[in-house]
Amino acid sequence: EYRILIYSIPFFGILNLLGSLLFVGSLKGNAIKINKKQFPDIYEILESHSRALELKKLPDMYLLQGDGILNAFALKFVQRDYVVLYSYMLEVAYEEGRDAVSFIIGHELGHIKRNHTGFFKSYFLLPAKFIPFLGKAYSRACEYTCDNIGYNLCHKGALKGALILTAGKRLYTRVNINELISNTKSEQDFTMTFSELF
Repeated sequence: EYRILIYSIPFFGILNLLGSLLFVGSLKGNAIKINKKQFPDIYEILESHSRALELKKLPDMYLLQGDGILNAFALKFVQRDYVVLYSYMLEVAYEEGRDAVSFIIGHELGHIKRNHTGFFKSYFLLPAKFIPFLGKAYSRACEYTCDNIGYNLCHKGALKGALILTAGKRLYTRVNINELISNTKSEQDFTMTFSELF
């Protein structure tokens, strides 16, 4: 019934708000805040990209132990923006060079610039997440937009950053890029097209 949907939307909104509150509190208590004295070279990337994107406020950036997860993400809570780098991602910055991480930070700042992380936007788009095509299409469009932003902020790190996220920090150097592109084209069949539609 429509009434169930109408009543469930505020419920999910409150759950989302409480979840964000708990996560940000845990982040502040258990993660390392990146600033001018803590990983200053990474903080410099944050400042530089934020200026280039003309963000009104510099987001807070944290380093979080991620049990081998190679990723980063952005979020907004009570008018404050956050970028979180998993520790494995920062290891890549120091072992493989900063360009890949610069691209990834640029990508996450893109989510902030385009307001993909805003509570009210997420709240109003919540019903779309239950429609298979619409929710996934919007999410993929957001990711493409932020990949373009990351590329424009650090084009040198775009290919390496994408490969690291796909193959991992050890194997990405062994990926044959031409073969990867060729495989993607040759695998373009009904199953892949159907998956991309949804």
